[in-house]
Amino acid sequence: MREFDRRAVEEFGVPSIVLMENAGKHVFKAACHLLGDVNGQRVSIVAGRGNNGGDGFVAARLLKEAGALVTVFLIGNTSEVKGDAAVNLDILLTTGMEITPITPSTQLTGLFANSHLIIDAIFGTGLKGDITGLPAQVIENINSANCPVISVDIPSGLDADTGEILGVCVKANCTVTFALPKIGLVLRPRPEIGKLIVDDIGIPQQLFDEIDVEVTTPEWVASRLPARPVDSYKGTFGNAVIIAGSSGLTGAAAMASEAAIRSGVGLCTLGIPASLQDIMAIKLTEVMTRGLPETENRTLSSSALKPALELCEKATSVILGCGLGRHPETSKFVKQFVQQIGKPMVIDADGLNSLAGADVLEKAHGEIVITPHTGEMSRLLGTNTAEIEYNRMDAVRKAASRFHCIAVLKGARTLVANPSGRVFINPTGSPSLATGGTGDVLAGTIGSLLAQGMDPFEAAVSGVYIHGIAGEIVGSKIGVAGAIASDVIRALPEAIREIRETSKE
Repeated sequence: MREFDRRAVEEFGVPSIVLMENAGKHVFKAACHLLGDVNGQRVSIVAGRGNNGGDGFVAARLLKEAGALVTVFLIGNTSEVKGDAAVNLDILLTTGMEITPITPSTQLTGLFANSHLIIDAIFGTGLKGDITGLPAQVIENINSANCPVISVDIPSGLDADTGEILGVCVKANCTVTFALPKIGLVLRPRPEIGKLIVDDIGIPQQLFDEIDVEVTTPEWVASRLPARPVDSYKGTFGNAVIIAGSSGLTGAAAMASEAAIRSGVGLCTLGIPASLQDIMAIKLTEVMTRGLPETENRTLSSSALKPALELCEKATSVILGCGLGRHPETSKFVKQFVQQIGKPMVIDADGLNSLAGADVLEKAHGEIVITPHTGEMSRLLGTNTAEIEYNRMDAVRKAASRFHCIAVLKGARTLVANPSGRVFINPTGSPSLATGGTGDVLAGTIGSLLAQGMDPFEAAVSGVYIHGIAGEIVGSKIGVAGAIASDVIRALPEAIREIRETSKE
């Protein structure tokens, strides 16, 4: 966004002072919406010395003109304010408004006690490093004030790139951000953001064509879901083959299979260790089953390779890994299978664990989607979970590029990346998904969409979104505590219908 601001000014001739004026107007509108009639309302605007403070100065002027009782607090001295922010500060001073400096000698306790609203215009997207000292004390006092808070562009103290809290952060009821959401606002759930409002400030739309990070929307997903023509039959919607399961982990195979058919695939076959085939045939009424050669531990053996490849000959997608176990023979099977299959494929769980530290993915051919959680991603990239969590965006891009695949990094804000570096941030989901088996459900959902002919990247983005909506449906109907993966499977058709209907509104 900083680059877009610069180019809007230098390439398109949009005066930077106009961008600031427009930003301040939107903050003013948010304040009016929150307070109703602002006339006579006491509004405290806490400003920093940069452009974020300048946006706050514009909002202060407009609020004063509307009859609000405005107090502007400046962290620092007026002489330190430069550029467009200084222009708007001078306008405020010309109107007779007093600026109250906050210095180390300022008594902060109760400073905002009589406010009906606080506007946080302290730090913007350029903040680096933890907030300490006086600014940290001011933020703590804002958070302890008993009134609503609006943050300008991003809550002060939130890293605009990673979503990490830099020491201390303003807890906003509403954040008014400009042109586009900042990555840190959507990369992870942050209650500090409050309601997120995105407003246009005059950045030329042509610049947005260059964006490589997006938030998934129902309209985007609905426009890519396969049509369901009235003359269709089971063959119209593809054939998914699932290679999964081992002794003690048959549930993973069952859930991936059921999720695939609930997500719309026409035919689904489960390949499983031979001694487990009978019980799975009973459990999975609508899914065909095939027993494959197994080890003494009832996991797939390396001799399962040929029959598994034959099973997949007519498949339009393959789902590999759910509950496979980590037997050495099984890992050997996985490596050989991935090298030879050449079909659109989703690799999850123990399929990924079998490939960690090998160069199979780099050399594999075919369209592959990998769906690791943080631990699996750390093993694939040869790092630790803390490093993955610190910069999830970098991790998912690195995996997609290194392995020439579509990478899905699961989490509270699941990320999907393609090898060129394009990333979608998924906004859907619920704590109802925080239970065993929901990862298998996701693998089955994405594999189902792949089987129906969707592009792998679009199938991954859409599958993640649908899976999240299904979790939200479950949470709203039965609650988030005690929900199980099977509940999510049953909600998949409703989730797809809801997405299609929402996009028509």
